[in-house]
Amino acid sequence: MNTNGGPEGEDAPKRGTRRARGSPAGDAASGDTHPLRPVRSFVLRQGRMSPAQHRALDELLPRYGVPYAPAPLDFARLFGRRAEVVLEIGFGMGETTAAIAAAQPQRDFLAVEVHAPGVGALLRRIEATGLANVRIVRHDAVEVVDAMIPEGSLAGIHVYFPDPWPKKRHHKRRLLSPAFVHALARRLAAGGYLHAATDWEDYAQQMLATLAAEPLLANTAAGYAPRPPWRPLTKFEQRGVKLGHGVYDLVFRRQ
Repeated sequence: MNTNGGPEGEDAPKRGTRRARGSPAGDAASGDTHPLRPVRSFVLRQGRMSPAQHRALDELLPRYGVPYAPAPLDFARLFGRRAEVVLEIGFGMGETTAAIAAAQPQRDFLAVEVHAPGVGALLRRIEATGLANVRIVRHDAVEVVDAMIPEGSLAGIHVYFPDPWPKKRHHKRRLLSPAFVHALARRLAAGGYLHAATDWEDYAQQMLATLAAEPLLANTAAGYAPRPPWRPLTKFEQRGVKLGHGVYDLVFRRQ
């Protein structure tokens, strides 16, 4: 599986490198009281890149990429219009991001990923399908949220299949820590949603507890939610279901 649910093609990142990335830190720049923790939830193993992905990084990233900068983004200026903005953290090879953006042309999507093969793959999808409503930041998601996303500016946030870090000693690396969830909640507009999904039951339980404990968020379901129609069922999930694996969706809204 990848961040979006399935390693498609020979250039898909290996397990442990393909999921939502960021360091589970607090939000010092905007005054959060949570302490910063210099622990990252990703390891940069670039994996193989195809010549086409290399070309996409060289030729398309300047067009569709957003350089990291410690300054709030002006979304209307970035996308050339005023529209709802959805943040996608860790898009893997980009197939789900591209599918959702194509199905929701009325919304704009800011997609954050650190791994070059996935960035190149999504750039190719953007160019091939003519998507005008996707921009990419190739940087640590926590730093992007902390420095570049204005509070109350997002209609939604997608965190699909973040790295579960299954070993107990590595749980501190899991992305959706209380501090990061709080930072994400503050970026949502009133009524905005945070949609997370995982195929690891113990991480799902931890996510549910963490999201439920955040006072700015309210669960839209009595526990886990049905898969919302905007998240495509991926090939990875279809394989997992056949093997008896569970997939857990959580949808919370900003109160």
